Amino acid sequence: MSLRGIVAAIVVLLVALVFSPTDRGYAAHARKVTKARPKAPAPEKCEPRKFRIILDVGHTPESFGATSARNDTEFGFNFHLANLIGERLKSEGFAATRVLVTDGKAKASLFKRVAAANAAHADLVLSIHHDSVPDKLLEEWEFEGARSWFSDRFSGHSVFVSERNPRFAASLAFARLVGKELKSRGLQYASQYSLPVMGRYRRQLLDKDVGVYRYDALIVLAQTRSAAVLLEAGSIINRDEEMAMNSPERQELIAAAVAAAMGEFCEKR
Repeated sequence: MSLRGIVAAIVVLLVALVFSPTDRGYAAHARKVTKARPKAPAPEKCEPRKFRIILDVGHTPESFGATSARNDTEFGFNFHLANLIGERLKSEGFAATRVLVTDGKAKASLFKRVAAANAAHADLVLSIHHDSVPDKLLEEWEFEGARSWFSDRFSGHSVFVSERNPRFAASLAFARLVGKELKSRGLQYASQYSLPVMGRYRRQLLDKDVGVYRYDALIVLAQTRSAAVLLEAGSIINRDEEMAMNSPERQELIAAAVAAAMGEFCEKR
């Protein structure tokens, strides 16, 4: 055999070894797997005017939540602050912001608000609340001739997220931004939720710098398909903080903090 023939035979042998039937089958399978694997959707750019925000007013007129130290209902505080935040967000370009009010008994209303948020295809749900303490920490006093209850032991806001939420990472990111903005405005978060004295209300502190807690069982957080955060804006069972929470200055400060957090969250989305 000539030298050219020997070289040609070696090339044929090498090709046969490299592309054996088994290897060709593996390569074909790999191509099929690659084609079958779905591509991750590209992140959508956040346009404020199209960004669907649901501001959930915590509790209902029938099940009004906590009672303040001066016998006002939490629902009233929640309703007023949610509307103020909504106005601020709309003024800053978040035109699709909606304030959600539900009615009925406590647990039934939770499923109503989740259903409403999911039906609206919300991009983010922020549930607005005002805080109290466990009954065992309450003290009795009299206000305007009526028997009342208070606790001046704790104060401050707190932010909650649920790891059961399908968009937990986004929820946590927004919660941290809210906490950061409130802190930058001189407000302190409520540290008691990590203490044993809170009993069944004790929660894991996820961010000790800005006061973000984990509360997995909250229906409005766990069953909402969008990112979801619950804000306890302040304690209305603390007599001094109740007065602050009723002041236009504090309310505007909180609305400004939420709007700033929303703007940053949208930019980073």
